[in-house]
Amino acid sequence: MAFTLTAGRALDLGTMARTKDTGSTGRASASDRTSEKKPRKERWYRQVWAAYQMTRRQDPSVTWIMLGIVVGVIAIGVVAGILWGHPVYLTLVSVPIGLTGALLILTRRAERAAFRSIEGQPGASRAALGSIRRGWTFEDQPVAIDARSQDLVYRGVGRAGVVLVSEGPSTRVKKLLEQEQRRVTRVLPSVPVTTIQCGNDDGQIGLQQLPRKVQKLRPTLTKVEAAEVTKRLRALGAPKLPIPKGVDPMRMRPDRKGIRGR
Repeated sequence: MAFTLTAGRALDLGTMARTKDTGSTGRASASDRTSEKKPRKERWYRQVWAAYQMTRRQDPSVTWIMLGIVVGVIAIGVVAGILWGHPVYLTLVSVPIGLTGALLILTRRAERAAFRSIEGQPGASRAALGSIRRGWTFEDQPVAIDARSQDLVYRGVGRAGVVLVSEGPSTRVKKLLEQEQRRVTRVLPSVPVTTIQCGNDDGQIGLQQLPRKVQKLRPTLTKVEAAEVTKRLRALGAPKLPIPKGVDPMRMRPDRKGIRGR
């Protein structure tokens, strides 16, 4: 998440700078057009640094934990090298092992910090489901919305069938989930539909455990059947949002007397 935000901001700043330079002539050179089509790929060490900065803001102790792992592994390597008679060799071997262990800790802490930063925001469950790399297809927009409470339901399709994930208190989203489940069952009566409530109430799944919960669902469909289910569900269309009551601006007639100045 932090990697995407960093790259997006850098790309936007570069585009604004190029627009300012070419604004007087109204034309861009061939090199500028090429740079716009092919943005520079961010280096891996910059991604690691961005992840570290994001994690440190949420978890300040990550710095000391990483240093402790590196120093501890190197110390073990030095002691083992002295005992075995190869201090230089084992010390050199322990350095990359310690760095690898520190990066593994950073990865887990960064994931936890990312979930913590979006927890409680609308669409947080969809962002968490986006960490599932393959096997599942989730709609970017919610398939059911409660206009008053802003409760949401997201839908995904995989080899385990259809999964419906809700956001909101358990006392409110239960009815919304049941309505969407009946809607899907009418179109696909033989496809299993799983409902999951994402939240912090009793019986709900936490944001960090949500991707694992979905991935543990038992597959019952083939890839071809899952693709066909996705096509049929997309044919249902997006949910219809309630239209506020009042005058329809498309049917309003102009006041001709007011136009004439009377």
